Amino acid sequence: MDQPVTELSPYRVFSRSQWAKLRADTPLTLNAEELEELRGLNDRVNLDEVVAIYLPLSRLLNLYVAARQELFNATEEFLGGNHHKVPYIIGMAGSVAVGKSTTARILQSLLARWPNHPKVDLVPTDGFLLPNATLEREGLMNRKGFPESYDLPTLLRFLSDIKAGRRNVTAPVYSHLTYDVIPDKAITIDRPDILIVEGLNVLQTGKPPRDGKAIPYVSDYFDYSIYMDADEEVLRTWYIDRFFTLRETAFQDPRSYFHRYGSLSDNESRQTANRIWETINLLNLRENVLPTRQRADLILYKGADHIINSVDLRRI
Repeated sequence: MDQPVTELSPYRVFSRSQWAKLRADTPLTLNAEELEELRGLNDRVNLDEVVAIYLPLSRLLNLYVAARQELFNATEEFLGGNHHKVPYIIGMAGSVAVGKSTTARILQSLLARWPNHPKVDLVPTDGFLLPNATLEREGLMNRKGFPESYDLPTLLRFLSDIKAGRRNVTAPVYSHLTYDVIPDKAITIDRPDILIVEGLNVLQTGKPPRDGKAIPYVSDYFDYSIYMDADEEVLRTWYIDRFFTLRETAFQDPRSYFHRYGSLSDNESRQTANRIWETINLLNLRENVLPTRQRADLILYKGADHIINSVDLRRI
């Protein structure tokens, strides 16, 4: 009799309860007020979620960072060098509206409270989008967030400088109010212990060159990568809910790029949000974001209730 074929996977799969047990004795270092400041628009993460999901993840990443530091020291001893350690870079990818920014901020806060890596910085890749004037000139405004809408050379140079241990590396800043890169404004990253890089397409690659020449990808600079996942229809609902919230808040500001949406009726708002989701965000998700999921070291699956119900951890 033929033996049943077991599905092969490079991941170990954990239910929420199984993952929560891996917290061990990791202390809860966030309180409700601090979590409220980290929570993004319409995100419903609470302290129970921090305890069950983020404390085990914080513990795992702390172990990985310590191991990487030991590996760096061993390499420097082999090379006869005496260089300072370089930042540990964590990449975080996932769809629009999945909650990447909130997760990145929570991890930043938790990781910074471990004594062996107190300096943790966060850089969203929105700042590396091409300015609106450039996108309009090149007919790419409706492709904003797609790979071709980013200043990839500048992003790669930024990551290369970080990994080289350079001091005071600058990154451009994006305004979600004006929906554009802010001219002459930058944040400075100065040799953090950990850098979290959060964005839609940070795990994307391209076709390998036929001549074998090196083509750097953003993910080449990552020490660890996380993908946040949810079903398409759940993401659509979250995007529409966020659109309604923004209609009553940010869109009311005359400086907002989307101020014209501030006076839409409920029906018009739903139609507009659905149209933007279908023609831009869903298209980008299917073509560019979702195909990178299996490149991640860790996949967090969120349900319709915003709760992470399973975790896939890549085998080593």
